[in-house]
Amino acid sequence: MTNTANRISRASMMAVLLGGTALATLGFAPAYAQDEQADSRRETITVTATRREETVSDVPYNISAVGGADIERGNIVDEAELLRSIPGIAVVDRGARNSGTLNAARIRGLAVDGNGLGDYAVSSVASVSTYINDTPVFAGFTLRDLDRVEVLRGPQGTLYGSGSLGGTIRYITRDPDFGEVNGYISGSTSHVEGSEGWGYGVDGVLNLPLGDRAALRLVGSFGDYPGITDYVNVYQLDGNGAPVAPNGILDPAASYTSVEDADTVETWMGRATFLWEPTDTFSLRLVHARQSDDVGGRRQQTVGQDGYGNTYGDYENGSIQLEPSSRDINMSSLEMEMDLGFATLTSSTSHYDHNGDSTSENTGFYAQAGWLGFYYNYPRPMASAVRTYADEAVVQEVRLVTDNGGNFDYVVGAFYRQQQIESTQASYLRGFKQWWDTLLPFAAGAVSGDQDWAYRRTENFTETALFGELTWHASETLDLTFGARYFDNESDNDTFMALPLWAGLFPDVNADFSSSEDDVLFKFNMAWRFSDEDMLYATISEGYRRGGSNAVPLSGTYAEDPRWQLYTSDSVVNYEVGFKGDRGDFRYDVSVFYVDWTDPQFNTASTNWGFFAVQNGSEARSMGLEASIDGFIGNDWHYSLGYAYINAELGADFYAPDRPAPATPIALDGAMLPGTPEHQLNWSVDYTTQFADWSSFTRLDGYYQSETTNAVTTSPTFNVPLDGFAIWNLTTTFSRDAVDLSFWVKNLTNEEGVTGVFTEAYMGTSPADGYYGNGSKQMISLPRTIGATLRYNF
Repeated sequence: MTNTANRISRASMMAVLLGGTALATLGFAPAYAQDEQADSRRETITVTATRREETVSDVPYNISAVGGADIERGNIVDEAELLRSIPGIAVVDRGARNSGTLNAARIRGLAVDGNGLGDYAVSSVASVSTYINDTPVFAGFTLRDLDRVEVLRGPQGTLYGSGSLGGTIRYITRDPDFGEVNGYISGSTSHVEGSEGWGYGVDGVLNLPLGDRAALRLVGSFGDYPGITDYVNVYQLDGNGAPVAPNGILDPAASYTSVEDADTVETWMGRATFLWEPTDTFSLRLVHARQSDDVGGRRQQTVGQDGYGNTYGDYENGSIQLEPSSRDINMSSLEMEMDLGFATLTSSTSHYDHNGDSTSENTGFYAQAGWLGFYYNYPRPMASAVRTYADEAVVQEVRLVTDNGGNFDYVVGAFYRQQQIESTQASYLRGFKQWWDTLLPFAAGAVSGDQDWAYRRTENFTETALFGELTWHASETLDLTFGARYFDNESDNDTFMALPLWAGLFPDVNADFSSSEDDVLFKFNMAWRFSDEDMLYATISEGYRRGGSNAVPLSGTYAEDPRWQLYTSDSVVNYEVGFKGDRGDFRYDVSVFYVDWTDPQFNTASTNWGFFAVQNGSEARSMGLEASIDGFIGNDWHYSLGYAYINAELGADFYAPDRPAPATPIALDGAMLPGTPEHQLNWSVDYTTQFADWSSFTRLDGYYQSETTNAVTTSPTFNVPLDGFAIWNLTTTFSRDAVDLSFWVKNLTNEEGVTGVFTEAYMGTSPADGYYGNGSKQMISLPRTIGATLRYNF
């Protein structure tokens, strides 16, 4: 790094520190207009982030929590809207298609993967870990009947079994209630800008007591929503699945159609929770959840022109084929807790099976890569990529936690996960064999079929970890915590690749090999309660993400350099200082952080022959400020405000493993990391009032993010700027006795909110090759949506 860059970095960090000090000082100002009813008006959220029950204000590091009641009152429709309401979380909003493939959340800028990823499961794990209760799984479940959502910023490996770099998001479901039958049933209808129809959803909860110490809670949800995206260049297909264009795409007999509102969404979710507490010292919780999604296409629009020179309109997609996806997730967990007197022993055993599939339009990619004209030269190209993913695991975690009021408390845990991940791709050039055999009947045997690529990757991971924290209550106001984690990971990769189109011309490739790694991570935390209402905290913590293998071919026509074969784990050291407090009518949290990221993993897929691959960079860094305030004005008004400044960038030039310096770097030192804006702001204000027998709740909230970048690479094909945007939402609920009637609007100003793109240079049109569609597209946020929900509580 140059001296100038060093000066800029130091200056930026000083600005962050000064800003944090100024905001913290505001938090220490005397509160005015305090009201003794504040505690009764505020929903008290108890979290278990430290493996003990505490309020958010008592947790000695940066944590946010959203209560289930707030999610329901705000009629929050999807995960993107939820996460945007939490300070410092950036989201790549891909819509419902393949929503379970990749984690869309980014915390503290720790992401180097391009925003366009999402069609296929990558080999490396996300930098943000997610949990459903105590099960580490990314699943994208429908947000129904949750107790709360907790967001923990920074590495959490000394408290949780699954490792993480940027942070952890926990979705905590509601427990059954003992002693009474209760629940609700609700129905909603909604209309999205650009759609020709209305969607609807039905949800229900039934709580059944089974004696005095057992209960069962059943949750069900179904939604059926029309799409907004019109696929305007879709081929009609014959009985063989080939385009109806017998003499080429320009033949008058060619048949095309426009499919309106193609990105339909049908989803259903069910969950059953059984809770049994036979004694005051033992409890057992059994949870089973399942969800299935069927999506008709992308909520992504093409900007530009088709091969005939026609300009695409709003919500129009230039793909020449539909791009549906589907997925299923089954998850079961058994959690047992026993009070041993001196400590609480907890066991969590879980299993999940998550799988999905999708079809992607690849013709634009083939055209821009030069493959249509050079390799597949035939007059009606239609390239399809049919992909699947599967993730299955058995997880066991055991913890021993003390909270006995003595000088020392501890958390000790053991974690085991046996996981199998599989991804496949079958690529087809639809109708190619039919055209070849007609044109060259004497060489019909040279082409085996329409499939031109076959890929299957199966990875088995075994993770074992021991983790824990020891807290010394040095005085009534000062706590010192020391944490450590030992992990041992083993992986096996079995990959198959083939080019079956040309019979016998290219040999199949099989690769099978193993890798392993182990290490120790540390954490230190200090919490000083310098007044009854305020706390100063500081944390130094290490995090990691496991390594793995790419299994690229090392021999044959498409042999790659062996240096592509493996990638190592990456790690961070997180430094953080913050203030937080609760002043009755408002609570606040302000922190500054600096993160050193070593060996960051890039899912670049940029081998010489374009195989899916992960590779390690040298270093990256992220620093910034996170601040939030939440409070009341009088008896009826409630507000919240959050701000995050994040400066995340590469710390050194990044080179392909087989093309080191002085070759041209893939990305440059100082490049902004993708998907994370420098400035984020979220806000909300709500008003509650009573009139006659009715009460009403009205909430206006919003989110703003500044400009981001689509990818970190130097290539203009991928690295394009994305404009900043703001999204506003409004909801009003009228309640009387057991009935709630809500009216809501999402994205009031109908902001496009683009968070990722496939550029024309990557997947555009190419009439010279017979491709008159356009594969480029923008990932847009949910357009303006109006809806109503009627709920009956019993």
